[in-house]
Amino acid sequence: MNREEKEEEEEEEEEIVCLDESFFINDNYQLTTFTFGSQVIELLCLHSSSTDFDLTGQLVWPGAMLLNDYLAKNAEMLRGCSIIELGSGVGVTGILCSRFCRQLLLTDHNDEVLKILKKNIELCVSSENPNCCAELVAEKLEWGNSDHIDQILQRYSGGFDLILGADIYILICFSSIIF
Repeated sequence: MNREEKEEEEEEEEEIVCLDESFFINDNYQLTTFTFGSQVIELLCLHSSSTDFDLTGQLVWPGAMLLNDYLAKNAEMLRGCSIIELGSGVGVTGILCSRFCRQLLLTDHNDEVLKILKKNIELCVSSENPNCCAELVAEKLEWGNSDHIDQILQRYSGGFDLILGADIYILICFSSIIF
């Protein structure tokens, strides 16, 4: 092998490959059934995470399961309420609440997660599902983004009776450690 060929081979070995976010996205969602008390919910979600690329909202986490068990047992506290859910992910908590409250805003900051959240809302409000009685909407909300916050405050000038958030404490704790 001459020197020129050897240099070319070394250059090829050193080539840097940059991956865009689509490499990390797993959208192989499965229709999954969840039962909380007498309430049965079907929604699309992942069953495991394949990456740590900020797509945690594609899964249903243990905190949401615990919160939903509590809400199903205490559904009377939701009746007639206007609710905002922070970090809704695939929407399991919001969709449960939509069976009891009058208005519900589900939020998440990740665009990919918002896509699956909106699909799950469509499943919930389909004409075949008589259980959904609330006005149910999904919007982007990145914490600390004043534009997102202002838009929500303008649309919902009356505020909310209840703020929900399951499994959001991890990000808050982690963020406070870093900053």
